[in-house]
Amino acid sequence: MPRRQMHITGADGAALRAALRALRTDLDVPAAFPAEVLAEAENAAARPRLPDTDDTAVPFFTIDPPSSVDLDQALHLARRPRGGYRVHYAIADVAAFVTPGGALDAEAHRRVTTLYFPDGRVPLHPPVLSEGAASLLPGQDRPALVWRFDLDADGRVETTDVRRALVRSRAKLDYDGVQKAVDNGTAEEPLALLADVGRLREALERERGGISLDVPEQEVVEHDGTYRLAYRAPLPADGWNAQISLMTGMAAADLMLATGTGVLRTLPTAPDGAVGRLRRTAKALRIDWPHHVPYAELVRSLDPHRPAHAAFLQECTALLRGAGYTVFFGGDVPDPAIHAAVAAPYAHCTAPLRRLVDRYCGELCVAAAAGTEPPEWTSAGLAALPGRMAEGSRLANAVERESVDLVEAAVLGDRVGETFEATVIDVKEREPRVGTVHLEDPAVVGRIRSDTGDLPLGERIRVRLTEADPGTAKILFAPA
Repeated sequence: MPRRQMHITGADGAALRAALRALRTDLDVPAAFPAEVLAEAENAAARPRLPDTDDTAVPFFTIDPPSSVDLDQALHLARRPRGGYRVHYAIADVAAFVTPGGALDAEAHRRVTTLYFPDGRVPLHPPVLSEGAASLLPGQDRPALVWRFDLDADGRVETTDVRRALVRSRAKLDYDGVQKAVDNGTAEEPLALLADVGRLREALERERGGISLDVPEQEVVEHDGTYRLAYRAPLPADGWNAQISLMTGMAAADLMLATGTGVLRTLPTAPDGAVGRLRRTAKALRIDWPHHVPYAELVRSLDPHRPAHAAFLQECTALLRGAGYTVFFGGDVPDPAIHAAVAAPYAHCTAPLRRLVDRYCGELCVAAAAGTEPPEWTSAGLAALPGRMAEGSRLANAVERESVDLVEAAVLGDRVGETFEATVIDVKEREPRVGTVHLEDPAVVGRIRSDTGDLPLGERIRVRLTEADPGTAKILFAPA
């Protein structure tokens, strides 16, 4: 799919902001933080519970989008004297600021996750913490959970440890800058090693049958009071950074499974029917998928810049539905215990500023590594956690989906009747005249209905915009 960013000039910034405010109301999105929560956060920001261990000598750095200020992770990589690598991975220690049972804790359990709108985010924690005292901002001493991994020359984990420590990030980097520095050879060794370790971990992912879908993302970006829509294809640097987080999530799962208490991020294996549908889609897109070739191997062979391949990758996301959180106590191993896409036990533990479950996982892992009992609040709250996270995930998905629908309808509101180049990326099995198209310019994904015949899955066609109503956040195309 095209990767260029398109500036949209037809959007009314004020009207769109009003529509987004209405969406917040419709979805019952949490409003401003209560006064008692803000007061507790201010007090916690001034007086966090600091760890005894000092790791500020480790020159950590962060990699995030340029505008991000809620920085959960910082990392540092080095070569081991006798071969292999040492990875330090610092995760914001939210528990250093949140008192169990307090107003701040109760509000986090109500909100569950940070919500992202085109015109701003609704944070899990007050900004004085999530964008300030708890964020791993450069040049600031911060409490953190510091994971230390010793890897062999092939990138396999030999030893794992996690403990509380004080850290200081030296630099806030972004993905584009990291990629350029690696590509032109100017990256300093810790950053250059991210590419080396990331590639090794990707090879191990292939070996165990895991899969990371390289699907271009649709982004909404404010520009001069209006909005633009863009496709962003992940850079290799995105993947390398993600591999460090995946490695940590796998290690966290292993630690909790070893102690018999924890919460995993699980995804069951896709049913035969879903895989069968995917095989029919591959055939329609003229993608050769021999029966002896595993799904994961096929996906890694595809080029997301080819329209038919990008359409197939989009369809592959259906196999990732059904992910959830599974808690376990008393040594009972959950079933399933693995995340099918990771192809290993896995836990969410690297984004505690933005996701409630990560604070629980971090606390359980620190206790497991130290051989001590976890604090009482973790076991007391575990049973209810999957339900809370499911509700939060549903709301987050609705916010993302409906926000993009609103923006698309707004930017196309004055272009009804125009024609566009598009690729058919989905066709309903039982209604082959109904599907989804991926426009090249502007970056829009919308519904299409044909009155003349079945839609040609995976093919480029010209489409005509027949409906664009910002009031209902609906757009509809027809073959031109």
